[in-house]
Amino acid sequence: MKKKIEEVINHVQKSDKVSEENKPLILKKLDEWRNEDNAINDIAIRFENWWMEMKPIFDELGWK
Repeated sequence: MKKKIEEVINHVQKSDKVSEENKPLILKKLDEWRNEDNAINDIAIRFENWWMEMKPIFDELGWK
């Protein structure tokens, strides 16, 4: 998992789609996750929560 997080960190650093204002915040959180043993669980839970909030919107738009 740490290797994957490293890849994401590199991608965020090089990305021009992530605002300069948000980059430090994202990189800080990724660095915390890289050093945590429960990083996989945290990411999975956050994604699941996000999906539960967004699914009705996607369904309404007809995106499945």
